[in-house]
Amino acid sequence: MTTHTWFITGSSRGFGRDLATAALEAGDNVVATARRPEQLDDLVEKYGDRVLPVALDVTDRPAAVTGLRAAVDRFGRVDVVVNNAGYANLAAVETTPEDDFRRQFDTNFWGVYNVSTAALPILRAQGGGTLVQFSSIGGRVGGTPGLGSYQAAKFAVDGFTRVLAAEAAPFGVRCLVVEPSGFATDWAGPSMRIPEVAPEYDSTVGEMVRLFGGTVAAAGDPGRAGEILVRVVKAPNPPTHLLLGVNAVEMAQNYSRGQLEEATAWEQVSRSADFDQDYPAELPGGARPVN
Repeated sequence: MTTHTWFITGSSRGFGRDLATAALEAGDNVVATARRPEQLDDLVEKYGDRVLPVALDVTDRPAAVTGLRAAVDRFGRVDVVVNNAGYANLAAVETTPEDDFRRQFDTNFWGVYNVSTAALPILRAQGGGTLVQFSSIGGRVGGTPGLGSYQAAKFAVDGFTRVLAAEAAPFGVRCLVVEPSGFATDWAGPSMRIPEVAPEYDSTVGEMVRLFGGTVAAAGDPGRAGEILVRVVKAPNPPTHLLLGVNAVEMAQNYSRGQLEEATAWEQVSRSADFDQDYPAELPGGARPVN
């Protein structure tokens, strides 16, 4: 079986750690990145020279370029680049300070941009590879109160990756967007800042705060997710988007059905905007025509 070399951001915990472990257990090499690479010492101790720990803040593009060069210097190539690093703070859009909103976006979107664009010359020169972009089911369906910056960034990651996939396909570069639902990681743990919720947003953002602070266990097993991703990435025809978890599947299916129903209901109004179509069109529900 061919040995792959993985470059994984945010490898110190959560999905990144479980994916790194799954890849190593499969016999692959892993360039494991973290802001504090000493958090990766246990991986090095267990798996030896198949692990290269690299210090990386994904908001620092030159550091991403340096890290990927180190990967090639050590292992000769990079087969899979995984943009996993990310975080969220929980607050209403109106009350989130602009600098906080931007900092989240810097990591969750621009970090993906930085690592992806640093990797592309390497993948192109070697004749291919796979880019794996971690989004979330919220990056497809959206609408979670309190996660404005995080979900906006995940929507941007999806749009960015769709274009990137079309541009890079002739070079043998494949792109996979991963969309998990709730998993037993520390995503909503100590790293998530939750300021006091304004009374006006108690029924929306406040409800999410209470949900995250509750005792409901996440359904998703990150260890299984890591193993699944290793298998999917090595498959000859992986999907462009991979939902992970029962909730992710059901939310995506319901959302797609709702989109199709709405597009169908408003079809005649939408078509009537073109010069050669009947106009005005009647609004759904028997409303008067648009004038």
